[in-house]
Amino acid sequence: MKKILIIGCGAQGSVIARRISQEESVSEIICADYNEESAKELEKRIRKARAIQLDASNVKEIIEASKGVNLIVNAVPPNFNKNIMEAAFQGHVYYQDMASGPVGIKGVSFVKSVTSQLDLNEKWKKAGLRALINTGISPGMTNVIAKNCADDLVTCKKIKIWFYDSLKTGKFIPIWWSPETAWGDLVAKPTIFENDRFIEVEPFSNEEYLDIPGVGLRRFVAHEHEEVITLGLYIKGLEYAEMKMGGPICEFAQSLYKFGLLDVQPINVKGTRIVPLDVIQALTPSAPSTPKQVRNIIESGVELEETRFIVTVEGEKDGRKVEYINYINTPSLEESFRLFQVSPISYVTGSCAAVFTKLLIRDRIGLTGVYPPEALDKDIRNEFLEEISANHITVDQIIKRRIF
Repeated sequence: MKKILIIGCGAQGSVIARRISQEESVSEIICADYNEESAKELEKRIRKARAIQLDASNVKEIIEASKGVNLIVNAVPPNFNKNIMEAAFQGHVYYQDMASGPVGIKGVSFVKSVTSQLDLNEKWKKAGLRALINTGISPGMTNVIAKNCADDLVTCKKIKIWFYDSLKTGKFIPIWWSPETAWGDLVAKPTIFENDRFIEVEPFSNEEYLDIPGVGLRRFVAHEHEEVITLGLYIKGLEYAEMKMGGPICEFAQSLYKFGLLDVQPINVKGTRIVPLDVIQALTPSAPSTPKQVRNIIESGVELEETRFIVTVEGEKDGRKVEYINYINTPSLEESFRLFQVSPISYVTGSCAAVFTKLLIRDRIGLTGVYPPEALDKDIRNEFLEEISANHITVDQIIKRRIF
């Protein structure tokens, strides 16, 4: 029987815990959070759960909590990744997270934040341990789709991940995931992969329009994300990779950026030194994290819902140009609440992570070391896609092929 430690009992951690509690081979799920009440709330809802209070910044505490555990699932911000990975390694426990980090450290590029985890590969491999990183929907499911398309081509030249987010309700919620993470990503210089090099570009640059079925023509800009880094490293022969984001929050953030309101350098305001970004973050409403909060938002009225994840892959096959356009279908706000009492972004991120967790629990992933989803064997990637479809997350694919 398997024991799992989930660090972080927010919306995504709760989805993971509830889904893996259905696994017969799992005897106990230790739900750990700095906020003990959050952990206890989850304990009440899951028969196999046991709540504990845990400080994710304390390696010794994590090691103690993970004794007898088979897998640690990291469902807290990536700034804790280093500590949790170190604790997992010292305790000889498998590891999983949903995003790379730490991020936002002065003098450390985003590329280094991602590769600092991958650099541990040989160390973990020699110890016979597994660390599967970046296992949400994006990064995560998007990486699986991109690699499957790349494998179907003779040469894979270009990969783009597109995320469009527009969910308007009667209650003002500008960002549906961690505002701190979102503002940090929006203000960062995005990284693109081009001809074996990682290149930083200006925030809100590389403007491009994409016609989304059922939505229409929408504007996208370059956005900082892990997929660009790992796809550039793991897709042989790839010439270009980029993450793009669009939607009202991008348009709003770009205006703030032009005004200097996303700057991290202090300015003088009537004799007081303030950091503009700190003010914006302090004023941004928190993303809903409890069933009551999500229910109240739904009751305020859903006015517009246009959230899309798209993966486009271009290359050559049989001497002709081919493009795969993959549309990921996800549940609406009301459907996500009906299924798991969470927001759509929490539902899809937590559900994707849970399927990867199940593959680790079932010992379906034999690969040791530290790696992202695109490093998995094709049969495992397909197994993931088949199982995630049972969780109301599906993919429609259009193939464009040059005939002459």
